[in-house]
Amino acid sequence: MTSKQWMLIALAVILGSLSLYLNRDRFTGHEVQILHRSRPLRTGFSGSQKTEPIFFAFDRTLALTSLMVIPVSATETNKYPHPIWHLVSDSNSVPITDFAYGAPVEGMRPAVQGATPDPLEPGVKYRLVIEAGKIKAEHDFTPVSGML
Repeated sequence: MTSKQWMLIALAVILGSLSLYLNRDRFTGHEVQILHRSRPLRTGFSGSQKTEPIFFAFDRTLALTSLMVIPVSATETNKYPHPIWHLVSDSNSVPITDFAYGAPVEGMRPAVQGATPDPLEPGVKYRLVIEAGKIKAEHDFTPVSGML
């Protein structure tokens, strides 16, 4: 090979390396961002809820395989805390971008047959833990009192 060919090969390797270096963040998985919001209860609503309903949203569509809500205080004292709401998917959960606490999520079922979500307590800090295949994310939230 001539020196010109070696220079072109070296230039191609340098440019390829520079391109990979500048675009390295495209190859890393980016964290799922979870948001929550609460909505005030409707006037005249005679339910027994202590807190305003809580809705969760993701920054992208996810097919969840597991969903848990755990009191943060339980995670501080127990290695394996007891979730107050735990749903799992055996195979085909429907891709979603949001859901409400305690509401059925299509394609998921309670981890313990017949289990229902415990009511949230106002002012208590909780942690939402989700899994979607290899993706795992957590989000802490504190419910607001629903009493007027």
